[in-house]
Amino acid sequence: MQRKTLQDQLDAITARTRSLVQPDRLAISEGVAADLLATGIEDLVLPVGAPAPAFTLQDAQTNQPIRSADLLALGPVIVKFFRGRWDPYCVTELEAWRELYPVVRERGALFVAISPQTRRQNDFAAQQHELKFPLLSDPGSLVAAQFGIAHTVPGHVRRYFRSILVNIPFANSGLTYETAPDSAWRLPLPGLFLIRPDAGTGSIAFAQAFADPRVRPEPSDLLALLERRSGPA
Repeated sequence: MQRKTLQDQLDAITARTRSLVQPDRLAISEGVAADLLATGIEDLVLPVGAPAPAFTLQDAQTNQPIRSADLLALGPVIVKFFRGRWDPYCVTELEAWRELYPVVRERGALFVAISPQTRRQNDFAAQQHELKFPLLSDPGSLVAAQFGIAHTVPGHVRRYFRSILVNIPFANSGLTYETAPDSAWRLPLPGLFLIRPDAGTGSIAFAQAFADPRVRPEPSDLLALLERRSGPA
């Protein structure tokens, strides 16, 4: 039997959600993706061939800073931006990469996942979902912004998340709805990048990010590229 793709798994979440969620709430959530796409944010995603932004971010499990330059000194780096442990699509994607992590390492690459969550929230995600790769905290999605994928959740969408008990400001800052700064409402698109170790800080060899959080890049597309790059010239 053919193995399900990541998108198959995500589509199953969408179908289940549509069967359970009230139509008025469903219309709001689906409108959020359309509104974000209309901003043109997908056109801002850092393209293939661009220099990769350098970053230093705190790892959830070791509580130590991780420098992109140090990672690139060891080989190609896959960078996965995710919104948070509250997003079932992000969790499913991270679990897919958990299963593929041995393949990533066999092909000489490293993998890191980056979110705007606090170190504590990232650590919860790592423990709960048995993730062996580093989970890095990007407060205010500042690094995500350098990759062209950061956006601020608008007011009406904040009210929607609050109505369904998704506490994004707490996940990202540890503060309440009333006390959290605007930066706690900054999120990345769920983006996937491959950085190859050349051109100083590295260059982008794969770049995909979508405004609709129900759509994600297929890991197999990136891994095929990594295989070609690690094979004979």
